Amino acid sequence: MTDIPAAPPNTRAHPYRGLSVQEVDVPLTAEAVEEHLRGREVYRRTDFLALRRGDATALVEVRKASTEPLFSPVVACRLLSGPDDTAWVHRPEVDVGNATALAGAAVPGATTTVVLGRFEHVNFIHRPAPIRLRVTEVVPPEPAKLLAQARQAVAYDEDLPPVELVLDAVRVEDLAAAHPAGCYLLPCRGSGADLGGAPVAYLDTRPAVRADWLLIGCERSLQFHRHFYGDEPPSVDLCPRRRSAGAAGPTLTKCCLLERGLEIDDDTAVVPWGANLDEVREGLRKLLL
Repeated sequence: MTDIPAAPPNTRAHPYRGLSVQEVDVPLTAEAVEEHLRGREVYRRTDFLALRRGDATALVEVRKASTEPLFSPVVACRLLSGPDDTAWVHRPEVDVGNATALAGAAVPGATTTVVLGRFEHVNFIHRPAPIRLRVTEVVPPEPAKLLAQARQAVAYDEDLPPVELVLDAVRVEDLAAAHPAGCYLLPCRGSGADLGGAPVAYLDTRPAVRADWLLIGCERSLQFHRHFYGDEPPSVDLCPRRRSAGAAGPTLTKCCLLERGLEIDDDTAVVPWGANLDEVREGLRKLLL
């Protein structure tokens, strides 16, 4: 239809004002759409058209003669998907400026889904293919805090591509079950881990008596123990950063040795144990943009 290259997966209007919805009375075929649009004026910010004929929809990408005047004639166009593989859905809860939300609303089997969403705004996602991103975090507590923060950041960052967040849980109970002991020492009481009735002490309370315990902790926990008691106990490492080392694909994790900021190690973004939302968001952006 034109020299416009084929659109890649996860194509959307960004910002969503780049999509214009128009009712037409022509067949939604490549030839008829090209004839209809050739030389027709469109708004300078319009990059895509959702053409509607009754209940049928087609998605078209357009090129304009110029983006300087308010309106400019179409000089090239490409039919990205016709009525047989374009779905139109009304999802008033969906933020159509957010790629992950759009991907979540995509109709299975459709090449393109056009979404009439929140505030009656409209956008589309073409060939949705969310990027799988691992979030490696210690649990309990549950829900995993880092996963919750990542979901929050993804939900409001309109620049990110569609993301599938997958929890890779470092489970304290599993580590204890694999390393039976008469007494355990955990970094803090905030975890709420249930270790099956075995006595549990918490390093952050600085127990007055040094017991014969197994520490389930990390390098920082060992540092605290050496400072408190002058020795190093038998231990099981629960560091999520070490667990994620060498993992395939983008990974977001945390480490208590990092006290502020962000570190990028290949495909892994590492935030502090007490990361704020800005640090989590920046980690996602470094991995995905």
